[in-house]
Amino acid sequence: MEDFVSESDSDYTSYWRDWFISSRGNEYFCEIDEDYLTDRFNLTGLNTEVQYYQYALDLVTDVFDLDCDDDMRETIEKSARHLYGLVHARYIVTTRGLQKMVYPTLVPAKSIERYVPRVYGFKVHASAALIRWQNQKKDDMRRRLRKMDVEVGFRDDNMDDLEEESGDARVTVVQDATGQNAMA
Repeated sequence: MEDFVSESDSDYTSYWRDWFISSRGNEYFCEIDEDYLTDRFNLTGLNTEVQYYQYALDLVTDVFDLDCDDDMRETIEKSARHLYGLVHARYIVTTRGLQKMVYPTLVPAKSIERYVPRVYGFKVHASAALIRWQNQKKDDMRRRLRKMDVEVGFRDDNMDDLEEESGDARVTVVQDATGQNAMA
């Protein structure tokens, strides 16, 4: 803190967030987007939690230009640190905040497999019936394309070929009189 106080006032107001994030003890804070900091909706209710809220917000957004004594400046600085912590807690639960907090190599790659909602291994929701219907249509289309000697570029074609060669019985989905899907 002493190193920073020795800087001129213009440097002090220009780089407050950079200084705050790089100072010891704040390694786990990420930089909050300027748009998020200036959106009043994201700051709702914080004015009752933070003393000298407007001055602290001005300091965090780098527009603080009030000439005041050192005690007042220290109080505003403490309020600004508290405000940044509260806004940071709200920011890191947003999509952009989560992206900034996650180590980039730990983000999983986008899967090319179809998502099937399951609970304890069982398909759930009405989307499960839709997925079975879509898979049946996809299998029908594959069979038609194979009959016409068209190469099919689906990911799991090799697995289907192995199943057909081994003679395993396949389950087909049939609609009953009520329009519900049933296994045959």
